[in-house]
Amino acid sequence: MNIEEIKRVVVKVGTSTLTYSNGKLNLRRIELLVRCLADLKNRGYDVVLVSSGAMGVGVGKLSLKAKPKTIQGKQAVAAVGQCELMSIYDRFFAEYCQTVAQILLTKTDLETELKKQNVTNTFDQLMEYEAIPIVNENDTVATEEIEFGDNDTLSALVAKLIHADLLILLSDIDGLYDKDPHQYSDAKLISVVEEMTEKIKKGASGAGTRRGTGGMVTKLAAAEIATEAGCDMIIANGENPEILFDIFEGEFTGTLFRKRG
Repeated sequence: MNIEEIKRVVVKVGTSTLTYSNGKLNLRRIELLVRCLADLKNRGYDVVLVSSGAMGVGVGKLSLKAKPKTIQGKQAVAAVGQCELMSIYDRFFAEYCQTVAQILLTKTDLETELKKQNVTNTFDQLMEYEAIPIVNENDTVATEEIEFGDNDTLSALVAKLIHADLLILLSDIDGLYDKDPHQYSDAKLISVVEEMTEKIKKGASGAGTRRGTGGMVTKLAAAEIATEAGCDMIIANGENPEILFDIFEGEFTGTLFRKRG
C-alpha cells in the first residue's frame, strides 16, 4: 500500500464501536472519530463514512432490552436510531467546520447501471462540494437487507462504486487472525493478506457482537469485493479512532488486504 497514492478513502465503523453494551452512544469515541476524519479531510483526502449503529442506537433510545425480531420492529427502531445518529454526527462534524450529507442505500440502488450512475454522481458532487457523505443501509424501507445485509459488504460496494483507493473497517478486533482469538490464546494476527485462500476463509469466525450484525466472514467478503476492484482494505480496531492517523503514517496494528493487479 502506497500512502502517497491514496486520494479517496472509505471508513466503515460498526455498531460495537459506536455504542456501549447498553446500546447508548459512546459519545467520547464518536467525537474522537469525527475529529480524526475531519483532520484527514483537511489533509486533502476525499472521505466517506459508512456508519452502522442505527438499530443499536434505536434500541437504546427506545429503552428496549434487545433488538426486535420482526421486520417492522427493526424498521421502526432503525428509523428512530438513524435520526439520532445523524443528529450527533452533524453536530460533531460542525464543530470541526465540516459539512456532512446522509446517503441511505439498498441493494436495489446498485442493481442497474442507471441507478449506480445516479448514486455515483451524487457521491462525486458531494465530494466536489467538500462534504463528507455518511452512508448507511436504508433499513427503514428494506426487508431482505435487514435480515441478510451488513455494512461491511455495503462499504466495499461503496468503495468500488466511487473508485476509492483505501477501505478501512474499524471493528472491535485488531484484525484477521489465523484462528478465532476468542477461543484460542495462541491465535496470531495476520498483518498482510496478498491473496484470499480457503485456509484464510476457514479460519474466520462468523458471529458478530450482540449489538452488530457482521463478523469476520463478512469482512473477508468485503475484502474480496474491494481488492478485486483495485482498492486496498484494512481491518483495524476502532476502540481508539486515532489508529486512522497511524494507518496514514504507515504504522498500525491490523490486517492489510492488498488490492489485486
